[in-house]
Amino acid sequence: MPGPGPYRVIFAAPGAKAFSVAGFIARMPVAMTSIGVVTMVSQLTGRYGLAGALAATLALSVAVIGPQISRLVDRYGQRRVLRPAALITLASLAGLLLAAHRGWPDWTLFAFAATAGCVPSVGSMVRARWAAIHRDAPRELHAAYSWEAIVDEVCFILGPVISIGLSTSWFPEAGPLVAAGFLAVGVFWLTSQRATEPAPHPRGTHTGGSALRSRALQVLVLTFIAVGTIFGAVDVATVAYAEDQGHKGAASLVLAVYALGSCGAGAVFGLLSLKRSLSFRWLLGICAMTVSMIPLQLVGNLSFLAVALFVAGLAVAPTMVTTMALVEQHVPRAHLTEGMTWVSTGLMVGVALGSSATGGVVDAAGARAGYAVPAVAGALAAAVAFLGYRRLRPAPQREGSGPDGRQDRKNRAEQRVA
Repeated sequence: MPGPGPYRVIFAAPGAKAFSVAGFIARMPVAMTSIGVVTMVSQLTGRYGLAGALAATLALSVAVIGPQISRLVDRYGQRRVLRPAALITLASLAGLLLAAHRGWPDWTLFAFAATAGCVPSVGSMVRARWAAIHRDAPRELHAAYSWEAIVDEVCFILGPVISIGLSTSWFPEAGPLVAAGFLAVGVFWLTSQRATEPAPHPRGTHTGGSALRSRALQVLVLTFIAVGTIFGAVDVATVAYAEDQGHKGAASLVLAVYALGSCGAGAVFGLLSLKRSLSFRWLLGICAMTVSMIPLQLVGNLSFLAVALFVAGLAVAPTMVTTMALVEQHVPRAHLTEGMTWVSTGLMVGVALGSSATGGVVDAAGARAGYAVPAVAGALAAAVAFLGYRRLRPAPQREGSGPDGRQDRKNRAEQRVA
């Protein structure tokens, strides 16, 4: 196995360490807010259906508004767009926490949750910086995407622990409140780093409409709606199951083990030089995620659940890394941030569906029944992946293409979006 050289290389670039750390801080709310809202509302009201529906509303809000924020970023730059977007999100989260604390009517909770979707897709912003630095170095870009997958999973290891731990041991609103603080610090620090900010693309370069017109991107987004459903369902079902076992605070540790499996797999994956095509590796990863949901149907205690989720996590980060590489391969550079955000949007839509559906199932049939939702979602993900696999194959390489089918900048500008 190759040594850790690729990671040393990517961090040798000026400013790389600073924007990666800022991106880590700004991404913590992704792992903290939804699960924090579920924990907060379930503690204050005892209603998992309401908690899941609010988490779903948050996710749908991000799904609707997020791509538009990223489209503006591609056109005007990160600093000019992300700061006002983050301020809107912070105001909405403050209103949500106040409404929950004061016991205001349910519709006020949903109103504030619906306006919180201006939160920037920080992962896409950081990956766009890596793509700008290593646009002509596929090996380094693979390592950079793998590193960002590790950062994502570290967030999902620490985020639930912090959010659930604060909300259960301090006061119910503490988890989402701290998440808002991370968002403010991370976004404003990231956008203060102008040297590594990708150059905006003027209106004239945004030909062909939205990045979502790409047939390959459509397959990725549809598949990741099902993948997001897995994530949302596992979160809600695990919190409910831990409470059913009399150890609600242990939910954060169990979910951290899920992310730990993904983190370890991502670290190893970034060191590998793989020969098979991106599309084949992506399909294999989706199938592995699907199969990993089967053991959850046999859960009998928290220890078994933790082991099963650790194994399930091994497929997550490699699949995410390959997905972002496919976006970079199939979407023109002028739409790259938007394209990556559409994948995140698919995830958030799925999280919304998974959270809402699982909350209802838990209320109606109990915590263990909630794990049927990710199993069904996994089967749907595999079905969409197989049906759309042909669209993910790279176009025939032309002069200047890289080993993963990347064309040179001139050919990328001429690449057909639709």
